[in-house]
Order: sequence, then C-alpha cells, then structure tokens
Amino acid sequence: MQSVELLLDPATDAAVRAEWAALSAAGLPSQADHRGETNAPHVSVVVADGFPGEELLAPVAAVLPLPVRLGAPVVFGGRRLVLARLVVVDRPLLDLQAAVVDALTGATDVSPHTVPGRWVPHVTLARGIPADGLATALEALRVERGGVPDLVGEAALLRRWDSDARRAWAV
Repeated sequence: MQSVELLLDPATDAAVRAEWAALSAAGLPSQADHRGETNAPHVSVVVADGFPGEELLAPVAAVLPLPVRLGAPVVFGGRRLVLARLVVVDRPLLDLQAAVVDALTGATDVSPHTVPGRWVPHVTLARGIPADGLATALEALRVERGGVPDLVGEAALLRRWDSDARRAWAV
C-alpha cells in the first residue's frame, strides 16, 4: 500500500497525541500503541497500490499550510471498529485532494475510500476498539478534553508513505 498524507502542525499533532494517550490510559487500543518512527497523526489523501509520477506532487504541496478543523469523533464499522476525528471539509481541502489525485493519474488500484467525491477525511485515533468499549473511549476523550471540542490547526506537510518499505518522506 502506498499513500499520500497530510501531517498536522505541531500543536494539533500534540492535541491528537493527547487523545491517543487518553485512550491508552483507559485501557483501550490507541494509535499511541504503534511505536514506529513514522507513526504520526495524519489525514490520508489518497491510498493506492502504486503511484507513478510522484514528482508531480511538489506543486500541490506548495499550497500548504492549509487551515484544518478536526471535528466530531466518528466510528467506522467492520471487523474492527475504528475511532477517528472527522476533518471538516472546505473548498481548499477538497481542491488539494483533487490536485493530488490528478497529479497521480495512473495510480494503480486506488482505494474507493479516497476517490474524490467518496473521500471521508479523518484522523485515526484507534483501531480495534471493541463494541463494548466504545462508550469508554468517548468518555476518555471527553475527560481529557473537557468535552470533545473541535481542534483547529493546519495541515502543514504532505508526505508519502510506503508500507512495503516501511518508510515515509516529505513531498
């Protein structure tokens, strides 16, 4: 799997990591459990099996930083529940995602979740939350944050992630 991701500014990154820590402190799965050096709060912009023409991403990255607002928690179902923060979309963010997809024309097996018009931008907080732990997870976020207010910051950097090589780099 290959992806292009948006990384957050330091303050927003720290706020998301605090939410990861709150989930972990509550005894729940959390992205904080992943200790890899490339593990960081991020928004996946496009995911595919492979990308040609990666050098075409540099002009897209030049529009950064962009304002970003992390909104309400959301749960994605499936075999394992995923708890995330929705990213409130606006025209600049949608334009950036479309430009990334356009720059990577010819990408192979693009995930249907990252096709323009179907993309649900989010920042993952935890994977593998048991259904009976969901209320505890939401309470952990409220306790640490005094409610679950929006987090306002910036999408600061565009990076590439290569899961086969287990490495990431700035575009």
